Amino acid sequence: MANRLIGKDFTPPDVLAKVTGRAKYAEDYRAEGMLFCKLLTSPMPHARVRRIDAAAALKMPGVVAILTADEVPKLPEPQDPILTNEPHYVGDPILAVAAVSEEAAAAAIEALHVDLEMLPFTVDPLESLYPGGPNARSTGNAANVQVPLTTVKWTAQDFAGMEEGRLPQGKPTNEWSYGDLAAGFAKAKVVVEDSFVTPGINHHAMEPRSCMAYWQNGRCFVHGSTQSHTLSVPGLAKLIGITPDKLVFIAEFCGGGFGGKSEEYPQMAIPAYLAKKAGRPVMMRITREEESNFVARSGFQGSAKIGFAADGRITALDLYVVQDNGANVGFWDYTDAADTASLLYQPPAMRFRGISVLTNTVARTAQRGPGTNQISMAIEPFLDRAARALKLDRLAIRRINAPDNAAKFGAKQGPITSAYQREALDKGAALFKWADQVKLSSTRQDGKLIGVGVGQGHHTSGYTGFDGLVRILPDGKLYIHTGVGNLGTYTYASTARAAAEVLGYDWNRCVVVWGNSDKHLPWNFGQFSSNTAHTESRTNYFAAMDAKAKLLEIAAHDLGGAPADYDLANERVVAKADPSKSISFADAARRAIVLGGKYSGQEVPKGINPITAASVAGLAGTGLIGVAKDGATLPGAVPALAAGFMKIALDVETGQVDLLDYVCVADCGVVLHPRGLAEQAVGALVQGLGIVRFEHVVYDHALGIPATASLEQGKPPTYLDIPARTTVAAVERPDPSHPLGIKGSAEPIEGCAIAALVCAISDALGGHYFNRVPITRDDIANALAKRAPTRQPLEINVV
Repeated sequence: MANRLIGKDFTPPDVLAKVTGRAKYAEDYRAEGMLFCKLLTSPMPHARVRRIDAAAALKMPGVVAILTADEVPKLPEPQDPILTNEPHYVGDPILAVAAVSEEAAAAAIEALHVDLEMLPFTVDPLESLYPGGPNARSTGNAANVQVPLTTVKWTAQDFAGMEEGRLPQGKPTNEWSYGDLAAGFAKAKVVVEDSFVTPGINHHAMEPRSCMAYWQNGRCFVHGSTQSHTLSVPGLAKLIGITPDKLVFIAEFCGGGFGGKSEEYPQMAIPAYLAKKAGRPVMMRITREEESNFVARSGFQGSAKIGFAADGRITALDLYVVQDNGANVGFWDYTDAADTASLLYQPPAMRFRGISVLTNTVARTAQRGPGTNQISMAIEPFLDRAARALKLDRLAIRRINAPDNAAKFGAKQGPITSAYQREALDKGAALFKWADQVKLSSTRQDGKLIGVGVGQGHHTSGYTGFDGLVRILPDGKLYIHTGVGNLGTYTYASTARAAAEVLGYDWNRCVVVWGNSDKHLPWNFGQFSSNTAHTESRTNYFAAMDAKAKLLEIAAHDLGGAPADYDLANERVVAKADPSKSISFADAARRAIVLGGKYSGQEVPKGINPITAASVAGLAGTGLIGVAKDGATLPGAVPALAAGFMKIALDVETGQVDLLDYVCVADCGVVLHPRGLAEQAVGALVQGLGIVRFEHVVYDHALGIPATASLEQGKPPTYLDIPARTTVAAVERPDPSHPLGIKGSAEPIEGCAIAALVCAISDALGGHYFNRVPITRDDIANALAKRAPTRQPLEINVV
């Protein structure tokens, strides 16, 4: 039977609040007696606090409290600290001041006397790996979430050839391989080998990470900005030093996150500690410069060697990635990059080696498509170079290497649930008219060079193990409780429609409950990693199935027969043999209250997360409660895939690149919300354009000071920069691991846009290979004039 709601456009319930300005973000809240907080952040890339003299600041009018690192928990290295006495990058928070106004707090910051001892620093991973090179931390130079903090130094011999652009390849902290690499390269007709650099990128969320907190009756109330809701509660409670039941977390709206607000972050605890110390609510408003210095994407210095057979099939792939991990724990982008290369190109033999190196730069974390999108922009041009050498069509070389349902994934070559990448490429080629467009490669129109490119993207997109919670109340309405964050993609609402689909509800009679832990929300996964559509639609599906089973049981109990004798129709439970015998959902909800037990939430199934169990207990006796854990084991990784096709015009005099036409096709299973997918793809194109052409983290290598700490210095593109002709489509092949066939889409649709644009610029220039992103106007001008690049091949964090 065709879906009534899934795959159909709708208006999410928070749209009206957003367009009328009634939506309240974290810094819109006010409380009686509220103080304002300002941060003193480090002006040095690496230093030690020797002394703080706050006497003058504390005597200033309106100053109420000062919070130092000695008054908050010290988190294990190299985690991001709440406050620190050893700052590791310019912008690292040292202390906070609370005052009656922002002006008073800012004046107090100026009046503080902080004695800092400068320590060794580095802004380039390779510099730190060189023998005798500086470490970003006193205790080591290599770490991430997967690798404990350690010190790694390579030999001078490892660096031989670096001046010629060859990546040093000393001892890695991560490595794996499968297949016979030597035999694979021996069989290759063409081998492409080169280094590459991908940039660190500021997150540029429209809403900075402002936060307000106060204490009431032993509970801490926090208004924050995060992508994820219930997933943030345990971690935030731990940062504040309380149990989750003592935290009320309110985050109904989030003005962008892109990974930087995936969960709780240490700065969120600062106003809570200040509020406790001052005995008054505290608002911490974060400036754009502070936001830029708090979080960025990791950059790569890498090398790839890929062998190709005469027909374009990859025979072997050897990948080495050095990840700039910033000053703190960072993320595992480089291992995700390797996994993506293994899946997207299906090499029969592959080796991955990598290391994440700490630098005294902005703290790094996941950004849309961590690792997966960096590797797309790096490796996709290698396919074009091989296609040119083998005289093959650039689309054909991707088709022959594309994954299908039998594809293998990662180091262990495990299974996947579905892959229709060839179908995505074919559909995109037809919509783009590839055969006609590719004839225009490197030709001139109106004095501009035409470039045509195709790119691919991937990200793992689904998980299980989380809970769903729905209620049918005596008013007959369906209340869908969700712990998903409201990042702006509206998936908190579109995934809720899975519950309405199962129960046959009119969407206008559904209420989505989200954004406030006091409203009894279930334990859900985070709003990140392209997983929300798949993961949370599953939780809502299973919660609704639990509610359906209870509706059928109540009907059988009251009307006779067995539950199997009944079905749902028009918000009633109806006897299959006699449609006149029925009970409304509203009446069933009333009966659930009377029956009690599992029907109205006095009992919960085994395995339910404690957060969900507490929420059910808070709702018990209010109606019919549907609650379930998605305890399924997936048969393999769930890959979201995408293909992008780009046509550009390149001005040979200015280096300006105009986007003329773009087609994106997603392999995302059954489309959950068509308008949402289209807007996601356009947003991904805007982000991808920024990465390829404008944005990157830049540091003064001598002083360790950032040069891109504002929107003006690292200006992202706008809708005026995207093509007038943009087409978004989907393969529309259901994923068999999901009861409704849904996969994710958000990450790979950026990766394919980045790759398509990089390849289109290269194509316009006759196949010129830029071994780095962003590709600036100077890069293009140098390529056109056949001059040497202004940057060395492996330089990072430079203009």
